[in-house]
Amino acid sequence: MRRVPWHVPRRGLLRGALAAGAAATLTAPAPPPAPVTASASGPRFHGPHQAAILTPPARATAFTSFDVTAADRRELADLLRTLTDRARFLTTGGTPAPTGITAPPPDSGILGPYVPADGGLGVTLSAGASLFDGRYGLADRAPRLLRTMPVFPDDDLDPAWCHGDLGLQLCADSPDTVLHALRDLTRHTRGGLQIRWRLDGHTAPPRPSGTPRNLFGFKDGTSGPDPRDARLMDRLVWTTADSGEPPWAAGGSYQVVRLIRMLTEFWDRIPLSEQERVIGRNRDTGAPLDGARESDPPRYAHDPQGEATPLDSHIRLAHPRTPGSEAHRLLRRSYNYDRGVAGNGTLDQGLLFCCYQRDPVRQFTTVQKRLAGEPLTDYVTPFGGGWFFAFPGVRDRADWYGRALLAGGTGRTGGSA
Repeated sequence: MRRVPWHVPRRGLLRGALAAGAAATLTAPAPPPAPVTASASGPRFHGPHQAAILTPPARATAFTSFDVTAADRRELADLLRTLTDRARFLTTGGTPAPTGITAPPPDSGILGPYVPADGGLGVTLSAGASLFDGRYGLADRAPRLLRTMPVFPDDDLDPAWCHGDLGLQLCADSPDTVLHALRDLTRHTRGGLQIRWRLDGHTAPPRPSGTPRNLFGFKDGTSGPDPRDARLMDRLVWTTADSGEPPWAAGGSYQVVRLIRMLTEFWDRIPLSEQERVIGRNRDTGAPLDGARESDPPRYAHDPQGEATPLDSHIRLAHPRTPGSEAHRLLRRSYNYDRGVAGNGTLDQGLLFCCYQRDPVRQFTTVQKRLAGEPLTDYVTPFGGGWFFAFPGVRDRADWYGRALLAGGTGRTGGSA
């Protein structure tokens, strides 16, 4: 950071900056107001579910985990209302409300004088297991299957990159849109939230196949369930009150986030044929090793010995395509990340893996146990993430994230919602 010369008083410098800002405010022409309507390219905000969950991966994302520092349940409710109001504004667009001549500007300005309505921003807010501890009197209202993310056999978890009271995922086609939203949300919730960890991700530009590639060069997410199939999403993704969940949780979804370092330099030194047998697909086309096109389903019934698709290949273990395994499918949303260079001089790259499901034990955990010890574990190291519960959608302008969760009663530290 450039130092201020010793002979320039800091107070005078600040006073001059405020005066310059005031002059600019008084003399600059007002920008044309942006229409405050739902984005045509991004997910709409109101509805029974958080719309960004089903939206295809955008070009850029940031997943941020927070520790909640609200003093009591009343402050927690205020925090969630504020997050809702800001998310609604950021996803629909408009001109930031003026804050006065001597106040800080109402917006960071990195998108210009008004927030575009066609920014395509998606926001997903979720709760971690720790939000339901004794601080806010919510222990008896926790989602039935929400727990601290367990450690699996091939994990090497770093506590600094795990868990959190709230999880926030922002997605858009522009990194600036994501960064703008993150700065806005953290600015308006200062005092109620503290960032625990954050990881930014990206996907490749859209290609004719429509399936993005991971940093190993393979198409990622080829055989996922179709999010346009509402009945399938009801079976695999959305929670309901009749499944033993608390009534407030109906319409939400269990979110699993996994931060996975990929040993790309090691991977780049093995033959292509071995790479394809580890994954179970042709790298160029994305087709299974016994198929011609990406959309071809593997014919495991005709390959019982794994001569075409090895029995321990990633796709065969993750989705063996047996009648019972259909219930284990999940909706995955994966992004690549690049954090530069690790301390040992190797590239620090990998996968920001996110998935949604109705039952994380039946779905994610079952799949993860099948993958234990697979050949791919020689080239990847899961180091962080967490289990969260994505709140049900905000239904209208009177609703807010967690309203039904906090309705009635008082927290142990006092204050009603």
